[in-house]
Amino acid sequence: MGSLRKKTFTKPLPAEAELFQRKGQQFAQWVDAKGKKKTAPTSTGKGGVLRIVVESRFWLAKYRDGSGLLREIATGCKDRAAAQTKLTDLERRAELIRSGVVTESQESIAGHLATPLAQHITDYMTHLKGRSGSQKHRSNVHACLERLAAECGFRKLSDLKVGRLEQWLLDAEQDGLGPRTRNRYRSAIVAFCGWCVSSERLLNNPLKSLPVANEKTDRRRLRRALNEAEIGKLFDAAERRPLLEAMTIRRGRDAGKPLANVKPHVRERLIRLGRERRLIYLVLLSTGLRKAELQSVHVHQVILDSDWPGIELSPDDEKNSEGSFIPLRNDVADELRSWLADRRSELAEQNRLKLDADPQAPLSAELLFHVPDSLDKVFNKDIELAGIAKRDDRSRVVDIHALRTTFCSMLQKAGVAPRVAQEAMRHSDIRLTMATYTDPKLLDIAGAVESLPTITGSHQRAETVVLLTGTDNNFASEGEAQAEAPSRLSVIHCDVDTSDSASLASQASGGGSIPLTRFERASLSATDNEAFLVSGQDVTASGRVRCSEPVDVAGSPEDD
Repeated sequence: MGSLRKKTFTKPLPAEAELFQRKGQQFAQWVDAKGKKKTAPTSTGKGGVLRIVVESRFWLAKYRDGSGLLREIATGCKDRAAAQTKLTDLERRAELIRSGVVTESQESIAGHLATPLAQHITDYMTHLKGRSGSQKHRSNVHACLERLAAECGFRKLSDLKVGRLEQWLLDAEQDGLGPRTRNRYRSAIVAFCGWCVSSERLLNNPLKSLPVANEKTDRRRLRRALNEAEIGKLFDAAERRPLLEAMTIRRGRDAGKPLANVKPHVRERLIRLGRERRLIYLVLLSTGLRKAELQSVHVHQVILDSDWPGIELSPDDEKNSEGSFIPLRNDVADELRSWLADRRSELAEQNRLKLDADPQAPLSAELLFHVPDSLDKVFNKDIELAGIAKRDDRSRVVDIHALRTTFCSMLQKAGVAPRVAQEAMRHSDIRLTMATYTDPKLLDIAGAVESLPTITGSHQRAETVVLLTGTDNNFASEGEAQAEAPSRLSVIHCDVDTSDSASLASQASGGGSIPLTRFERASLSATDNEAFLVSGQDVTASGRVRCSEPVDVAGSPEDD
């Protein structure tokens, strides 16, 4: 037979409490913050300190579970009758387990169904923290779960119904929430339910069948890559803007002109800030790092004294929590060496001026850059000064994350293998690399098509050489032409069916026109900068081509 009790614990004795004796036991009496008189027995704590004994407001139930083990759980009830009802239910479920009607796992699930959903969410966040995921990811998941619980009316696990969530997603779509954002909410709660199944809190995932929104139909933020000219303008603007803004007069007749006086030490600080911003953009563009990842990089993570310079990214600071070595171009590594050398000099000077500072204090514990959280706003001002449009005619935007898109697109443009580009981007799915992060506008599609081999199908190119001699446009054999008029040779290349090659050659040697039955293309080459034009207008009614007057083709080796 189970029993009920209230747990007791001790608290510090209130400063204004009065002590008195009752039936041989000492009590304390005081007035709480609400003006109510309180009385509680006292006890002696560690070191002989007097404390008051307080009783919990909730009842505890003590009973033997289905395995015969003695258990004590909180009922969450302040009323004894309600607590007794819960104890009776616990004993009934334990009896069902002992009789083999239900299993222990089923009984455990039934017990979790009554637990508030907020407690399950708290346990889930603890689970995610144990998996060493990033703090930003955990914060986003927590925010999604709390919003869904509040707006969908999820109070317990038994409230998790697919219909409620579907309705919320439909309402969110009507309110303008994009498909990618809706999928983020869906992913968070479906993963939470999956964890509830694995931790034996749910029998199955009730939201697993919830469809995924098609993000391709309504992408809210299409990014584009910067071209080389825009990158140069961005670097120049980022380096100039801090000092330029300080020198710009804000009011009066000279408003908008960079005529203000700036103190030398302020000027030096602003020049250094502009240099740092340019280096931030340079590293983002040449490595594909995300803003949050670069924010976490310390000097000791930058390896510059090696044959392969790079940045060692910590698993705690990487999005996929794996940890990576990010290679650096040699020219970027040289700029970072110069930057860190100047930083060391500045740090040594600062420590020299501080009497209590260590003059040999290392720079390794410092951040590589001071990347502000507001870098997106800083970037917007820099591209405005550079004259780079925020949004193009296809509604694609340029933001700080577009530098990562630019990095990926430049890899593709350089002919890097897709698998290598995927590894450089640290993507788990190559489709993300090739489709989302590659801007086709930056790729040389025309050059790629031009590099294809000649494709002729059933026809092959037959190059027929027709030699003209003298000034009367008569055909002759090659030997005769070279002997009679070596300085007046013109060659007409005709693309024809190979079966006509013999006929074409025989007719060319004895007449003044060429059959054009399967004529595909005419191209001209010449010596002495002279050639004879062949065009559609020169085709006679009998299907033969005439040679027009010679023309100067200097600088135009081929004319279609």
